[in-house]
Amino acid sequence: MNLVERFNNFMGSNESYEDADSVIIGVPMDFTTSYRPGSRFAPQAVRNVSYVLEEYSVYAERDLADYCYYDWGDVNLPLGNVSESLDRIARVAAHVFNDHKFPIFIGGEHLISYPVIREAYKKHPNLAVIQLDAHADLRTEYLGETNSHATVMRKVSETIGGGNLYQFGIRSGTREELLYARENTNLYLEEVAGPLQNVVRGLGSRPVYITVDIDVVDPAFAPGTGTPEPGGITARELIQSIHLMRGLNVVGMDIVEIMPVFDQSERTALLGAKVIRESILGFTKPRRR
Repeated sequence: MNLVERFNNFMGSNESYEDADSVIIGVPMDFTTSYRPGSRFAPQAVRNVSYVLEEYSVYAERDLADYCYYDWGDVNLPLGNVSESLDRIARVAAHVFNDHKFPIFIGGEHLISYPVIREAYKKHPNLAVIQLDAHADLRTEYLGETNSHATVMRKVSETIGGGNLYQFGIRSGTREELLYARENTNLYLEEVAGPLQNVVRGLGSRPVYITVDIDVVDPAFAPGTGTPEPGGITARELIQSIHLMRGLNVVGMDIVEIMPVFDQSERTALLGAKVIRESILGFTKPRRR
């Protein structure tokens, strides 16, 4: 069985996994989505619109042509089988981390982050996780299910220790979730860029994993998502936040919950592709192919 299948590629990607410093991996899973399904189609949508963007970034003054990155394709998941899907995602993540490459995962729902972060933690016991999100995702269960996009950061917190989880942009959660966050994690309600600057200074050289739920952005700028939450940050602030983290020791990242069926203008997928471009340019080193 092939764990990964290749389809169309992200713009400018290299043709060699072995030569690449960073690897893009799609995870087409939306099996536990609680409101609007469809994020399984995001990896292909983000790849398709990536060709609209320039490879050169006016922000970073860097060009993807100088970087070596590979689009491995999508993890081959059994439809509806959550536990087996999480196992396969973990196996792919472990492969990339063991090869000392920088992975960028495109979800899919937010639950896909858990097996990836768990594998990152195995490689980096001092791991810190930065979450940009509208929702706390700290439930212990949702409708009786412990494996859910609503429980993902609770599982992460219990794996790496709540003091190593930094949550930004949160503007939705239950009373119990917010109480847990205030007692266990580093919670920053609504804001992202402002408090992020202070956290970045304190993290130093620690290994960091970044998980971006696109609904951290206000639905006016990113309508294509499963659980839109008004009152979020702008697309510009999300890009600025990626730039604020350029000095960190980022060992991996994901961007999740983009939903093409509700993204008729494709601006949510375009934002996702732009975040990936800025992340390659900001978190890896140039090396002409």
